[in-house]
Amino acid sequence: MERTYKWDAHQRWKRSLGRARLSALLEAGDFEDIATRAVGIESRTNLLFSFEKMAVRDAVKSVSGAEMFANGLFDWLYGRGTEKAKFERWCRVVDDLPRRQTRVATWPVLTVFGFIARPDKHVFLKPNVTRAAAARYGFDLPYRSRPGSDTYRALLEFAKTIQADLASWRPRDMIDIQSFIWVTGSSEYD
Repeated sequence: MERTYKWDAHQRWKRSLGRARLSALLEAGDFEDIATRAVGIESRTNLLFSFEKMAVRDAVKSVSGAEMFANGLFDWLYGRGTEKAKFERWCRVVDDLPRRQTRVATWPVLTVFGFIARPDKHVFLKPNVTRAAAARYGFDLPYRSRPGSDTYRALLEFAKTIQADLASWRPRDMIDIQSFIWVTGSSEYD
């Protein structure tokens, strides 16, 4: 139940914004198209709350917001440098996006696009559920509400711990791991 819609979103992303396509759209200066595609793919999931969806949509409506988002997203997904440096740059980009009513730089917004685009590498962070899952799992997750690379690195360590512990179940990617986290931490599955 948890995997299908996330995998479908990833497949839509690969068709619409895979690395080669994303790079070509960037080179052509089609920043608004990139932002529209990314937001459209995510919008068909229930990963973000409605106020987060609106904040992202509002943030990329302007040409400058779409350009910041598109360049920052490519840099995070495929750029140079350490994972820490790339994530910190992505945090700054999202934090600097135009804001209408609510802040854009939340953990879910910061992690959802990487998770959909690269579930081989990135994981999605829903703070309350993830912290509950970590506590139930006995994993010390040093969470900070202000997004940053230290918490994200710890989240990836948590995901890798789960992946190793569940190796006999053959988790395919971070979609399986994040789904396990969701089922473990969500009251939906009590």
